[in-house]
Amino acid sequence: MTARGVLFVHSCPPALRPHVEWAVAGVLAVPVELEWEPQPVAPGFLRTQTGWRGAAGTAGRLAAAIRDWPLVRCEITEEPSEGSDGERYSMTPDLGVFRSAMSGNGDVLVQEDRLRSVMATAEDLPSLRQALDRLLGHPWDIELEPYRLAGDGTPVRWLSSAG
Repeated sequence: MTARGVLFVHSCPPALRPHVEWAVAGVLAVPVELEWEPQPVAPGFLRTQTGWRGAAGTAGRLAAAIRDWPLVRCEITEEPSEGSDGERYSMTPDLGVFRSAMSGNGDVLVQEDRLRSVMATAEDLPSLRQALDRLLGHPWDIELEPYRLAGDGTPVRWLSSAG
């Protein structure tokens, strides 16, 4: 086990709950039964969170396994580990998937070439600000923040991958 992180499913229709569990189980190669609670921000939807341990890159594999369900809002983090940067994936039905490298303290890291591209193509200050906000994941943060707050204080259970 070289990496660890947290999977936050902020909102999920009850019908997709088993599919999310199967996706997580498929990535971690262990049986998974998550503890689901009602999501007060989205009546009729559920929420869950769990820690995970596995090989570096597990966050990306979890994101790929979950991203095709358009009604699921989630975030997946992977802490930096030896030889690997940390990562954060945020997914919403309206915005799709956001991925960023993450520092040890949770800051979003933006690669130099992406910053240069934004600076070269921005037509004016407002378009530069909008492009930088997207690079930092700000639109995803705005949409997910009410869902995050609904889970404050919820304990995290840990899952470990097999092998």
